[in-house]
Amino acid sequence: MEKKLIIVVSPPACGKTYVSKQLAKRLCHVVYLDKDTLIPLSKQIFAVAGEPYDRSSDFFEENIRDYEYDCILALAFEALDYDDIVLINAPFSREIRDAEYIKNLREKLSQKGAKLVSVWVETSPEIVHERMIMRNSDRDTWKLAHWDEYIAGCNFSVPEELDDPADKGDFIIFKNNNDEEFEESMKRCLEILENG
Repeated sequence: MEKKLIIVVSPPACGKTYVSKQLAKRLCHVVYLDKDTLIPLSKQIFAVAGEPYDRSSDFFEENIRDYEYDCILALAFEALDYDDIVLINAPFSREIRDAEYIKNLREKLSQKGAKLVSVWVETSPEIVHERMIMRNSDRDTWKLAHWDEYIAGCNFSVPEELDDPADKGDFIIFKNNNDEEFEESMKRCLEILENG
């Protein structure tokens, strides 16, 4: 079986975590990694720097954001030495629309005998708003307080950069607006991942 790095991506509150965990539970030989696991470390960086905890701030952008991605990818690459599938739950909001970034990631993976598989969680902005209110997380405080500004800056369009036309199983759209869509998408996603 070809090794795979699966990235489950979408704007925040589309259901990435739930989709990722359910997918990881149903796949065999998978290492599950969640970028949010790094949040306690990031909070400590804010505290030590004397900065208010704000993941939408310039401080976060300049000193933390990219390093969180570097760390989670380093863990993923190491895990691929020991198992066939690594699944990362993270937005990759800028990276997934950067063709050069994706090309470099694919090249690094090919050196390990692995391929990139992207799962795009598709959810409407209205459902996202409801879910963000329900999860009541401090990481969403600014987003909810400035909803119109925040949502205007989110890109809900399908990231075509992730789809390699030469590879049928490298890009999967996972519809997640309701339970019925979720189950249909899960079934289709597992068929592609297990047979690809």
